[in-house]
Amino acid sequence: MVAWAITDFELIKKLVTDPRISKDAHQHWPAWIDGEIPADWPLFAWAAVKNMLTAYGDDHTRLRRLVGTAFTPRRVAAMQPRIEEIAATLLDRLAQTPPGEQVDARDLYAYQIPIRVICELFGIPDEPAAELRGLVDSLFNTHASPEEVVSTYGNLYRCLGELIAAKRQTPGDDLTSELIAARDDEGDSKLSEQELLDSLVLFIGAGHETTVNLLDTAIFALLTHPEQLALVRAGEATWDDVINEALRWRAPIANLPLRFAIEDVDLGDGTVLRKGEPIVTGYAAAGRDHAVHGEDADVFDVTRESRREHLAFGYGVHFCLGAPLARLEAQIALPALFERFPDMTLAVRAEELTAVESFISNGHRVLPVRPYGLAAG
Repeated sequence: MVAWAITDFELIKKLVTDPRISKDAHQHWPAWIDGEIPADWPLFAWAAVKNMLTAYGDDHTRLRRLVGTAFTPRRVAAMQPRIEEIAATLLDRLAQTPPGEQVDARDLYAYQIPIRVICELFGIPDEPAAELRGLVDSLFNTHASPEEVVSTYGNLYRCLGELIAAKRQTPGDDLTSELIAARDDEGDSKLSEQELLDSLVLFIGAGHETTVNLLDTAIFALLTHPEQLALVRAGEATWDDVINEALRWRAPIANLPLRFAIEDVDLGDGTVLRKGEPIVTGYAAAGRDHAVHGEDADVFDVTRESRREHLAFGYGVHFCLGAPLARLEAQIALPALFERFPDMTLAVRAEELTAVESFISNGHRVLPVRPYGLAAG
């Protein structure tokens, strides 16, 4: 499959707010409508889902309204004490690491906080939560084999179907139960059963992956740029500065598939996006756009004037509903980690780290650190 890759900061903003650009493959991608996209294609699930991520026009407005009534700013703010408690528990475990030994900060900290928060918000018990973690990781693995792609898709919906059945039988004070209520009680505007399932896919999957990569990148950036960490400790920069620059410098979602031209779109430079052609938005590239961030756009700098000028959480009507939660988790997790372990170092050379196997997710496979110091030789 061939798609347009849009990497220019301003052009992305223009296109994602253009009503001639859709995210709904079921309506606006001829290859999908004609059955040409096989179920073992690595990005199959990203086109197949029917939720806020892919909805177009009135459907998007309806879904965002229904889901937004459950995922409210008040509910997010109420999570702060629990996030602090989760972070403290994880830090206590990291503190048990003997001096000089290393641990994987991505797996044991950056991953754990978002997955625990999202599972508690949605009332997911420990056993299905463990299975969902593996399935979500596989969903973002765009290097997965065709067999794994098909298996992941089937098992993901089986697992979420079992969760919904359990919550219908025994509702709780959680977002899954509220989404079920939106499905069952909203009359003609209610969620369909598929939209209910796919909304859970969106929140449980993409809803935590963004934060995992944000924490991963911020930790890595500060350990490899100690002068930037020193600015924060001296009060010359804030943790919000760190978060925004991390989002700009290495967007948690590198590329987001797919959008589609619903008619020919002339970009004004002789380039025409033809009706039905798929489009990938390159958020990682947009964060390094020299026209916005200068010739040193590749440099991590928490004092950069344009640090807030990023598209890491999207733009326009599809701006990420979970952005406040991701920011809150980072605002708690990052200062807690660096205050608890002021001598923490990266345990390997930066160039030895490898990226996750994903066209979409933008983070490290592992992030080995020594909580009590001793830099890699």
